[in-house]
Amino acid sequence: MKDGQNYFTPREIVAELDKYIIGQNDAKRNVAIALRNRWRRMNVREDIKGEIVPNNILMIGATGVGKTEIARRLAKIAHAPFTKVEASKFTEVGYVGRDVESMVRDLVEQSVNLVKTEKQEEVRVKAEAIVEDIILDALIPPVKNTRPTTTTGSTELMTDSDAELNEKTRERFRQKIQNRELEDRKIEINVKKPANSGVGMIGGGMMDEASMINLQEMISGMMPKKDKKRKVTIAEARKILLEEESAKLIDMDEVKDEAIQKAENTGIIFIDEIDKIAGGSGKSGGGPDVSREGVQRDLLPIVEGSTVSTKYGLIKTDHILFIAAGAFHVAKPSDLIPELQGRFPIRVELENLTKDDFYHILKDPKNALTKQYEALLDAEDVKLEFQDEAMLAIADTAFRINSEVENIGARRLHTVMSRLLNEILFDVPDKIGPNAQIVITAEMVHEKLESLVKNRDLSEFIL
Repeated sequence: MKDGQNYFTPREIVAELDKYIIGQNDAKRNVAIALRNRWRRMNVREDIKGEIVPNNILMIGATGVGKTEIARRLAKIAHAPFTKVEASKFTEVGYVGRDVESMVRDLVEQSVNLVKTEKQEEVRVKAEAIVEDIILDALIPPVKNTRPTTTTGSTELMTDSDAELNEKTRERFRQKIQNRELEDRKIEINVKKPANSGVGMIGGGMMDEASMINLQEMISGMMPKKDKKRKVTIAEARKILLEEESAKLIDMDEVKDEAIQKAENTGIIFIDEIDKIAGGSGKSGGGPDVSREGVQRDLLPIVEGSTVSTKYGLIKTDHILFIAAGAFHVAKPSDLIPELQGRFPIRVELENLTKDDFYHILKDPKNALTKQYEALLDAEDVKLEFQDEAMLAIADTAFRINSEVENIGARRLHTVMSRLLNEILFDVPDKIGPNAQIVITAEMVHEKLESLVKNRDLSEFIL
């Protein structure tokens, strides 16, 4: 596999997604192509680069089949800014049109954090050296050229031997700091405390969100930052000071410019529950349908390509990749307004999960639930092991409950695993001590989950 986001081939992207998501091969292939096309676009001739727009994707499938996870993992593979928004929130009471733009502002915020983290890593070694000196100075202050005498209060020169002794002591303590031997010792440090501008109290409905944020940032920047003394452990001081010193070493203007570019060219916005803003078939007139259509029309210019004002500057949405998803149990994709439908040319139907899928979800992914619970108990020095037959029994139970009650996809596994392991998790470490070994068998699964299947009493696990 090649290094870096720009060099992942579609097959490599699918292989990465396979580590976390079971099945849904059609969806994986389509998002892999969409991601690779972004790199292709960045390497085409300049005269046509601006004309190539991303093929936005509409994923159709029941809850819990992997729609959100595919989008989230895709963003991690691409090391791209990613934000998720639920379309239904824009139909809530108090909704106003500009709120739709908040998804773009959230994306830029994510992009800034990504770039800032990258820049901080670049200056980390230099920042750590500065922080080490600050901690050392707080522990063993360096000697000065002069010192007061005990009798007259006048000053006299420090002798070479005193300075030499001080330097040797400092070097010993520097070694201890580097070896993390003094992490619990407390020292006093100066922490920059930003002045509170209080501008959030004014403005009301006269200013939009971006203008308010810009004004607040500008006034806050003009006001002096105050130093505040804090007594903390060396471990805490290292964390606080490293962030402060790293921030001093990076150019925030450069970060903002790079973040805007990254958001515009690699950003991914995932719009979930888009079916909730689709008008139902055969409906007409006023009421909620008008509100839903209004939200669609507000989304349209952002998805088509427009310029949005953020506190970091203007961002064009023309080349942001939009992935929308919905169950479409009641409404159909054709119930969306035609203009919005046209902006999601790639449609992917995700399949309902089978009993076999549940088994592989429990066993194969790097973040499988079984592996998560094993890690949790390993923290208590308790070894937890799932027999293969036990995982088959858990998968069968989850599948049956989904079939008989309500299909919530892979999320049902959380319900089943919680019921299965709650007693064990409660007894560790009081009754089940360190070095214990617990083996989950098929018999144990049937015994613990029999009432769950028989009564289907899921009231305490409503999701």
